[in-house]
Amino acid sequence: MSSVIVTDIVRADQTTIDALAVHGVATVHEAMGRVGLVGPSVHPVQQGARIAGSAVTVLCWPGDNLMIHAAVEQCQAGDILVVSTTSPSLDGSFGELFATALTYRGVRGVVTTGGVRDVVDLRAMNFPAWAGAQNAQGTVKATAGSVNVPIVVGGAIIRPGDVVVADDDGVLCVPRGEADTALTASDARVEKEAAARAAYLNGDLSLDRNDLRGVLADLGVRYVTQQEYTDGDHRRRDLDHD
Repeated sequence: MSSVIVTDIVRADQTTIDALAVHGVATVHEAMGRVGLVGPSVHPVQQGARIAGSAVTVLCWPGDNLMIHAAVEQCQAGDILVVSTTSPSLDGSFGELFATALTYRGVRGVVTTGGVRDVVDLRAMNFPAWAGAQNAQGTVKATAGSVNVPIVVGGAIIRPGDVVVADDDGVLCVPRGEADTALTASDARVEKEAAARAAYLNGDLSLDRNDLRGVLADLGVRYVTQQEYTDGDHRRRDLDHD
């Protein structure tokens, strides 16, 4: 496909995005039916950040950050820059100067399959980043790629304008057209978990609240005393010696 920069992406409603950020990755992931996770190949470089925003996507050549420079112009307040490469590369293609430019434009953070550097500065700026590596290796600016096209980030396909949720648990993609549904399901899950939390604080067991005793029985799990377990273990050893 030819290299392009798409300039007029459609974004989800900002109120919905902000509400998804409050819920966080784990809650939204479960509410969506356990889909959309980028996975453990991308790690937070700070602790305690929880954000969501519209994805501005960047497809770069390995060892080349030219298209990140081009992508900054396409970013607006509430966005998250999401970067991948045409083949695996952990070079440090993103650093403090990019973060400074993006902060001016109101961008909430960066997610990249590659490397970030100037990590001390990024943390001091409170500019959240999730990356495949922390790596001082520099890059060139010589090869065409694309901005605002679908990209693969770990286990997720992220399209421009999709909602990206990121925190200490990882990174999640919510397709733009499913953002409202995901929020409704996440609200319901939070209510359910609040009821469960109150029950556990009162001494209830999750086995009973989630009707799991029958599952254990169906799987053949038995309750035995220590003596019964020991006697049974002895009998098994005796049979092994026969």
